[in-house]
Formats: sequence, structure tokens, C-alpha cells
Amino acid sequence: IMSKLNSALLDKAIKDILAFAAGEEVHVGGADKKGKKRNFTETIEAQISLKNYDPVRDKRFSGTFKLPSVPRPNLKCCVLGNAAHCEQADRIGVDHMSVEDLKKLNKNKKLVKKLAKRYDFFMASDNMIKQIPRLLGPGLTKAGKFPTLISSSDDMQGKIDEVK
Repeated sequence: IMSKLNSALLDKAIKDILAFAAGEEVHVGGADKKGKKRNFTETIEAQISLKNYDPVRDKRFSGTFKLPSVPRPNLKCCVLGNAAHCEQADRIGVDHMSVEDLKKLNKNKKLVKKLAKRYDFFMASDNMIKQIPRLLGPGLTKAGKFPTLISSSDDMQGKIDEVK
């Protein structure tokens, strides 16, 4: 999407929406409008329509947009990793599981479901990501929580903050 969409325009639109919700004055359509400060967390829904685009045939759009602040800072993460990643996760205080821990689950559907419920998202070492479907079965994928890839050169804390 970002290839055809002006990112500066999108960024300005989001900043204007957030400023309006905070009670600040914004310039819209040639006039200044003052927003009202809300005493609750407001939901913003963005809807984008694509003309002459068949989603079944054209699967060319993929991208992420980094928000200025962390919307959900309390997300629980679990690192499914090799020894180095488990040690790194231990240092920064993030839960982790090694190959041996995953083998103990033995594709037990109830235990995998429980694991998926306990954490909001998962991260996996690049050498382990291929083994996860074999070790856990389709449980994490069904729950919509298939792990995000983390390579040995990545900064784990930075990657976790990015996902949050």
C-alpha cells in the first residue's frame, strides 16, 4: 500500500485525528475545527478502498505502519528459541521455551491451546520456526498467534516493542 500512498499524507491525517481527539485545533477542508477532549479511550477505524483491485488475483499489497505510541504496552510475549535466545529473553525478563519444553507438550491440543491463551504473541528463533508446526501441531496457527521470526542478529527488546 505504501508504494502508491503518500506516507507523509497518511502520517499527517493520523496526527490530525489524534490531535482532534485530544481537544486541539486542526485545519480541515479550509477551516479550523476544535476537537473535544474525551474522557475515555477512543477507537479509530481506518477504512481504505482500492479501485480496480481483485484481492483474489492480486496479492501484492503488504506493509506495516508504525504508530507513534505503543497502543497495548501490557502484551505478554513468549520466546520460542534456541539456547542463546532463551538466555537473552531471561536477561530482559521475557518468558521463553526451548525445544525440550515444546517437546513436553507432545502436540497435546489442550496444552497448546492453553499456551496460546496465556500469551498475546510469540517470537521464534530462525532455526526453530520450521520445527514449531511439527512440535505443536496447528494450535498456534488456529489461534492466530504463529510466531514472529527473530534472527540471531536482531535486538530482542526492540523487536518485542515493535510487535507491541
